[in-house]
Amino acid sequence: MAVAWVLRVLKIAESTYYDRKKRAAQVEGKDHPLSPSKGRPVPGYSLTVTGEQIHDDQVKEWLLELLEGEEHVYGYKLLAKCIRDRHGLILNKKKAYRLCKELGILQKPRERVQTHPRRLPRNRIVTGSNQLWQMDIKYGYVIGQERFFFVLSIIDVFDRVIVGQYRGSSCEAKHVVQTLGWALASRVETGEAMPVVRSDNGPQFISKLFGDTCESIDLVHERIPPRTPDLNAYIESFHSILERDLFRNRAFMTFEEAYEALDAYMDFYNHRRMHGSLKQMPPIVFSEWIKTQEDVSAFHKAM
Repeated sequence: MAVAWVLRVLKIAESTYYDRKKRAAQVEGKDHPLSPSKGRPVPGYSLTVTGEQIHDDQVKEWLLELLEGEEHVYGYKLLAKCIRDRHGLILNKKKAYRLCKELGILQKPRERVQTHPRRLPRNRIVTGSNQLWQMDIKYGYVIGQERFFFVLSIIDVFDRVIVGQYRGSSCEAKHVVQTLGWALASRVETGEAMPVVRSDNGPQFISKLFGDTCESIDLVHERIPPRTPDLNAYIESFHSILERDLFRNRAFMTFEEAYEALDAYMDFYNHRRMHGSLKQMPPIVFSEWIKTQEDVSAFHKAM
């Protein structure tokens, strides 16, 4: 009665349940292809490119022979490639893994050492320029080439100036480091404190090159937790403005056309586009104006 009640709740026919139970009892403990615990039976051989069957025991001997030579440094994927090259055997990485595991010759996976642990963002009171920068990467599209391009932007959260930007068909850690270096050279005077730089956890930002660069110049790099774009709100907001004002209104046929349009828009954004939160001033105009004011407390931003 209990079984019947459960089946009614689950909306499973009793005939289905008892049929499957009967089949499971028939194959229990047997090497049967329908056995749910056994899976598909292993054929026990592999084929060469000419169609010849090679037993798994022979393949294991070849694997052990490789380990006695210079190939002992290889993992199962490269061992499989050596056997394919030498013996013309069709051996995929999954079977190579299984055979190496049966022989007990799998290499231990290398532990990934995190050189620069993630520093979570702090709630900061921003009282002036060059105290907190946010950076992120956005994609543009060239319809004429059917390809994307990358836009890396760095914004000062106080005066909203885009202090650095990179655009290109690829965006690697070296491009991020170069762009950050140019921004620092143009905005930070010698002896002045470095800004805190905040980003997400993109591969460019967690790279060893970027971490080493920040460490070498005593620059604090904060990385927001996953799924918390609000902690990088200023750069996210700028990229949404860029999408709305430029990318949605233009169809680019070439990369050159896209880059020229982006450069023109950035000149407009920094020098002429008024912001309601900046007393109706463009970012660079506001940045220059605020230097002349003694009391900037009204513009303090908690981040």
